[in-house]
Amino acid sequence: MSQPDENVLVVRRSLFDELGSFHGLNFEPEKYLSALLSRGNNFFLPRAQAENDPSHKQIIPYALIAHGDTVLHYVRGKKAGEQRLVAKGSIGIGGHMNEDKDELLWNFEIDEAAYRAGVEREVNEEIKIESPFEDRIVALLNDDTTEVGRVHLGIVHVFRLAEPKVQKREAMITNVVFLRKEELLARRENLETWSQLCVDSFDRLLS
Repeated sequence: MSQPDENVLVVRRSLFDELGSFHGLNFEPEKYLSALLSRGNNFFLPRAQAENDPSHKQIIPYALIAHGDTVLHYVRGKKAGEQRLVAKGSIGIGGHMNEDKDELLWNFEIDEAAYRAGVEREVNEEIKIESPFEDRIVALLNDDTTEVGRVHLGIVHVFRLAEPKVQKREAMITNVVFLRKEELLARRENLETWSQLCVDSFDRLLS
């Protein structure tokens, strides 16, 4: 299936390797973020090209929506932009940093400010959070063992909500529910790979 006609934020795979490539979760995101978010190191490519080019990594914010000891879980419906993940369960909200949607943000002098504003836009496109929350970057996520993972690099956020009040905005998000660790582990085999990795480190991500 053809990819949407959009330009998405990428970094060169060689930069990731220079910084120290890894598999799974890395809980020292500060070692990577200043380089990854530097406007000298990231740029935009057509998504159709980026999805099939492992010499680049698309930067993907991956936000876990948490309340207490639970995390938001949903199933990706048929309208999901990434068809390779349809019908998979997920605990990550987020997506590509888009050149057109985030055009004004890239004029910020502080690159992380541009990135965080883009993350907020992306999350707000997919869900409506009706509660005060705190946003923390807790880890980076990489998985080169899958076709999808080879061309993406996740920045894992935890949005810690004061109340579990969330509504979906996008049609691709179905079966929204807050689940505890034990409930997520019971569904692990039906989760997308990134969510499996996050569930395996559930306690550390939410600590």
